[in-house]
Amino acid sequence: MTATELLPGLVAGLWKIDTAHSEIIFTVRHLMSTVRGSFTDFSGEVVIADDPFASRARAQIATASVDTRETDRDVHVRSADFLDVERYPAMSFATTRVSPAKTGRRARQPRYNLDGTLTVKGVTRPVQLLTEFHGVRVDQFGGTRAGFTATTAINRFDFGVNWNMPLQGDRLLLGDEVVIHLEIQAVLADRP
Repeated sequence: MTATELLPGLVAGLWKIDTAHSEIIFTVRHLMSTVRGSFTDFSGEVVIADDPFASRARAQIATASVDTRETDRDVHVRSADFLDVERYPAMSFATTRVSPAKTGRRARQPRYNLDGTLTVKGVTRPVQLLTEFHGVRVDQFGGTRAGFTATTAINRFDFGVNWNMPLQGDRLLLGDEVVIHLEIQAVLADRP
């Protein structure tokens, strides 16, 4: 099957991520609540192949652009305790495989797994993003746009992000798991 048959309206070609209409959001447990943050400086592209399972994606994220809506916390997250932005100014993701997702329920939109590698603080580990395709639309300027949502969870210790603070009762200030949520809008930049 071609990309258009599996993903209606999504034509083969180079799609650039529109950062003005996309978000990279993360959450992590803090005490008994969840703290949310985002990265505001990133870029990326999706290359849709005629065979959609041969498609690929890559992204680059500026670590200094972390924003948790709290200045002092952002300074700490940028420090060597967490992202160490002086030594590691960027994180990156690149796909290694695309496959249909088996989610165990009937999804309203087509779902796919994007297997790839995530590099944080110079450490590269495999990750899998559950990705949902939201369709293709033409914008007010005649540009062709596609929408995707993708989610994954990582253990921050796998990437050398180890800082924590012990609390009473053998508890820790921060959770190990970081949930990553992407809302991506991509613009068709070039057809083969």
